[in-house]
Amino acid sequence: MTSNATKLLLVEDQETAATYIAKGLREEGFVVDVAYNGPDGLHYLLTEEYSLAILDIMLPGIDGLTILETVKKADRTPAVLFLTARDGVEDRVRGLELGADDYLVKPFAFAELLARIRALLRRCSPIISAETDLTVGDLTLNLLTHQATRADKVIDLTPKEFALLQLFMRRKGEVLTRTVLAEQLWGINFDCDTNVVDVAVSRLRIKIDADATHKLIHTQRGVGYVLKAEE
Repeated sequence: MTSNATKLLLVEDQETAATYIAKGLREEGFVVDVAYNGPDGLHYLLTEEYSLAILDIMLPGIDGLTILETVKKADRTPAVLFLTARDGVEDRVRGLELGADDYLVKPFAFAELLARIRALLRRCSPIISAETDLTVGDLTLNLLTHQATRADKVIDLTPKEFALLQLFMRRKGEVLTRTVLAEQLWGINFDCDTNVVDVAVSRLRIKIDADATHKLIHTQRGVGYVLKAEE
């Protein structure tokens, strides 16, 4: 199960913008689902658990304001940040009155978006967002220093290895397909002729499991990979 603290939904109909935002957020360690129209975004919010939803207002099918109104009536409670080109006072007021937590107007700086997301997570989920360590077996990952330790041995990680390990640890025991890994970490559709996922997992496995008696990263042949401690 993905941790509520870092699972975000982005609903943005401009594919280039959506790819840019999702890629940046994944590089920061968030797990991001993306919807490109209103009906899909609403479906995600009604069927999945998210800590925060980033909604455009002008969306195909169902607009962002209607999505927010419907979600609130269904008693779903993610934090909501509107990210839109509509900068009129009446739009901001209506969005906030419907229950939005913040409003950022396009064009925007990604650094500001990231700062607002982190502020919302701290404000709306103070206990969860205070989490600083993930632990599976004798493996611990510090979310502040991006450093891993196993059996008290320090493991230095590259930014991509950190993001990959964090995803594995937050979804421990769950088999992650190559498609999911490629989409979450690289923002790309998985190409069966591309071994980028296998290479990344192999490098991480060397650092995490090479000197350990009990392996944590396991291959599910023909499917993907899973991180789990020995029972």
